[in-house]
Amino acid sequence: MCSIHFLLASSTCFLPLLLPETSAWPYGDDPTFGFLPLPLNSSNFDIQKPYDLPVNERYSFVDCVHRLWVYNSDKPLSPASPTAPRTEIRIRGYDYTSGVWQFEAYGYVPNGTTGVCIMQVFGGGNGHATTLMLRVYNGALTYYRSIVLVAHDIYDRWFRLNVIHDVDERKVTVYIDGELKLETADHGGNSHYFKCGVYAQADDSYYMESQWKDIRVLKKCD
Repeated sequence: MCSIHFLLASSTCFLPLLLPETSAWPYGDDPTFGFLPLPLNSSNFDIQKPYDLPVNERYSFVDCVHRLWVYNSDKPLSPASPTAPRTEIRIRGYDYTSGVWQFEAYGYVPNGTTGVCIMQVFGGGNGHATTLMLRVYNGALTYYRSIVLVAHDIYDRWFRLNVIHDVDERKVTVYIDGELKLETADHGGNSHYFKCGVYAQADDSYYMESQWKDIRVLKKCD
């Protein structure tokens, strides 16, 4: 059976331990320490895909794994959309405007998928549509197209991804397999939400795919 995503939270919130970037995370390398998991079910997973295709031609959920794929020749999200092809899970029910929020999941990208965004924190200001994009280029997982997070070893393996967005401090932090990889300023904006899947970018491959399991949304204890 699939693991239950809406875990029961303790009635007691623990204060997170603030550490320098160079310090190892305590408590079993768990970036979720101090956060509460929020209820998730299928109604929270909005599948965004080429407008002219049924969902099952670009998405499957088998053995607790969300598989999303798209071709660079596919149609956009809607007939009027100027955006590139995508198949993404848009998390519904947890749009946020303040506080500290976290996306956690295990991701998998098959060899050959490149020029693609696999995870977004949507919502930004000053001309930015997003606060964070994690992209894959030739096996490297990157922040947009600049800082390499995992150098040339993201293909064909499951990796644990934790993305923390502190709206009030305007800060985004990314962990891969429990290791701090990025801490950067966000792009502002009034409202945000999480997405994962495949969204074509510059220099994309003809076929793009990512897989996801154990998706969780968490919020820091007040």
